[in-house]
Amino acid sequence: MADDEIWDVTDVQGTPTGTLHRRGDGPVPDGSFHIVASVCVVASTGRVLVSRRAEGKDYPLAWEFPAGSALRGESSRRGAIRELDEEVGISVLPDDLVLVGRVIEERALFDLWTVHVDGEPAVVVDPEEVREAEWVDLDEVHRRRQAGVFASPWNARFAQLWASLERAVRAES
Repeated sequence: MADDEIWDVTDVQGTPTGTLHRRGDGPVPDGSFHIVASVCVVASTGRVLVSRRAEGKDYPLAWEFPAGSALRGESSRRGAIRELDEEVGISVLPDDLVLVGRVIEERALFDLWTVHVDGEPAVVVDPEEVREAEWVDLDEVHRRRQAGVFASPWNARFAQLWASLERAVRAES
């Protein structure tokens, strides 16, 4: 539950400062950050998993890759794995994640990871987090991005990471 989420406050390099922040208590202090991690799951078919945010969340019904804030004591990698499992029921190993890149946002360090999986694993969504999820090709992600149906923070993220994401997705598909 969001009220129970405690984050490590970090510096711009992602190093914890020793300060903690509770989600819902407003933004982290100026010049500080918290880590947000996302995973683009790449199926052996070449398609990727996108999820649509639940109605009760910020950016309701917008599309994204499964994502969320790393909790106190969690690395970006561990946070990404936990969020993927919680939101869409897909479990992966830490060493299977490959970092696409980091975007420095106003109060967050956003890390995008990829993970390649066999087939297109069945998805079990957490209805509090995700309305639906589906496997699509990267061209469809680009179409949805252009149509403005991804959550708005993804605009800047894609602007910085799209070329690297394309390379990472096509690397093993």
